[in-house]
Amino acid sequence: MPVRDWINVGSGQPPRLLGFDQALVWVVVGLLALGLVMVYSASVALPDSPKFARYANSHFLARHALQIALAVMAALVVVQIPLSVWEKAAPWVFVLALVLLVAVLVPFIGKVVNNSRRWIPLGIINFQPSELAKLAMAMYAASYMTRKMDVKEDFLRAVWPMAVALGFTGFLLLREPDMGAFMVIALISMGILFLGGVNGRMFLLSGAVLVASFVLVIASSAEKRERIFAYLEPWDPEYALGKAYQLTHSLIAFGRGEFFGQGLGGSVEKLHYLPEAHTDFLLAVIGEELGFVGVATVIVAFFWLTRRIFHIGRQSIALDRVFAGLYAQGIGIWFGGQAFINMGVNLGVLPTKGLTLPLMSYGGSAIVMNLVALAIVVRIDVENRQLMRGGRA
Repeated sequence: MPVRDWINVGSGQPPRLLGFDQALVWVVVGLLALGLVMVYSASVALPDSPKFARYANSHFLARHALQIALAVMAALVVVQIPLSVWEKAAPWVFVLALVLLVAVLVPFIGKVVNNSRRWIPLGIINFQPSELAKLAMAMYAASYMTRKMDVKEDFLRAVWPMAVALGFTGFLLLREPDMGAFMVIALISMGILFLGGVNGRMFLLSGAVLVASFVLVIASSAEKRERIFAYLEPWDPEYALGKAYQLTHSLIAFGRGEFFGQGLGGSVEKLHYLPEAHTDFLLAVIGEELGFVGVATVIVAFFWLTRRIFHIGRQSIALDRVFAGLYAQGIGIWFGGQAFINMGVNLGVLPTKGLTLPLMSYGGSAIVMNLVALAIVVRIDVENRQLMRGGRA
């Protein structure tokens, strides 16, 4: 697409005539489209269950399509905003995320689903503050490291304040509880600290403390310990009908899929055998209906998307745009890390954990935050191209 060098990309001018990474956008569109089809396939039989008897067969399809439409509209607005605005607003976005994480714990505000208080009802959508927290942490950590570049070798001045922010966020998430979101947010913050050039010994020390914290949380919870044992022995009769029920049926789904799958709509496991088939275990339905070919396509798409986001981040840093580069790489860590965890859980490589597959699983606030985060990455790419063509950022 043509680039007009006289546009100042930092002045708020709409970037619609500027060049952008069309391949990245089309991969995202492809994942959204496949996700929409598979959410419908995975949820079409849910109304046969008494729990969902009042829903139409196309209920989740219609809701997911509406959520994607809202997310696309939000992304189109966000891509118009210069990155300099986000850099200045990063601490306030993080504060907003913390306020919402506190608000969701208030009984008359937060909504309880499956013994977890993670959602704030907003009419047409149930908003999940932990999804905003992922975006906010990527912004805040990138902004923080940009401001602390001159003291990044000093533990007390560089790492400790970030550790306090992460610890407080983790405390709120574990109160919901939502350990999966905490893992992703910890991965984002630690990844940005590492990429920002924090002293290696301090990084290893921080990582060890974080791992020890996760071990302590698991050790102090009988339910979480049982999940680990169920993961290690999923076919044990003690666990197969309990904590390993989802995992065993997910593995059965992949086994039935073989190479080319049973065909779209041909899944048996989605017929009330595999819980959360349209959310956390969507990949298992893909595996059963589209086989190894379908699963491999999804894996390659996420690998390419993560790699491309990292490339945009490195390009920004080469142009001396540190905040933009670290933010983009933080989003790459978010998408790549969460997709890896979700796929690992579905395939039995990792213990069962409630994390959706980005861009594909059913979930309104997740889809909205995914596209908003990617819209900012596209804006970064637009401004990078403008700078390389002699414009101003």
